[in-house]
Amino acid sequence: MNQIKTGQFIAQIRKEKGMTQTQLADKLFISNKTVSKWETGKGMPEVSLMLPLCEELGINVNELLTGEKIPERNYIEKAEENIMNLVHEAQESKKKIILSAMTAGLTLLSAVPLILVSGIFEMSVWTRTILIAIAVIVIAGGITIACILDREAGAFECKECHNRFVPEFRAYIMGPHTLTKRKLKCPKCGKSTYCKHVMTK
Repeated sequence: MNQIKTGQFIAQIRKEKGMTQTQLADKLFISNKTVSKWETGKGMPEVSLMLPLCEELGINVNELLTGEKIPERNYIEKAEENIMNLVHEAQESKKKIILSAMTAGLTLLSAVPLILVSGIFEMSVWTRTILIAIAVIVIAGGITIACILDREAGAFECKECHNRFVPEFRAYIMGPHTLTKRKLKCPKCGKSTYCKHVMTK
């Protein structure tokens, strides 16, 4: 999906309907900043808003995702293309999560032996310090890479308003988490909840 193309399409249809960003936002019970974000290609409407948005603009979801009016003869082809794009996005997210887990595992496999060697065998303080320092660097680097991959895989869905977003790196790192959820502040509703990690944005 091309966010910029979809945003320009939303703006075009909105203007054709004679609506301002504020008027469209009021009908959808959102802020005009959210509409502006869509139209400038900086975000996509969340799933729960797609149908209401399409109703207000007089288009269908397939046209919204494609970013253009679709002739009836091409409708099925475009629908299949949009579905394949969503599947591809989900697959890419899964790959990033797998790479993240592998990176974390390899980091431990690399760092733990260094720490064990520095503690078990007799050696100079300088050598022991170097081994521990290398282990710490490996752990820090590995965890950073794993976190970057995991954060960029899909998005996080707010428990309260179901908005999907990618958190800032600092918020991601500092947020308490389980295997599938992380406590984050939703940029839309402002509530801090355990947001579920989902495969698509």
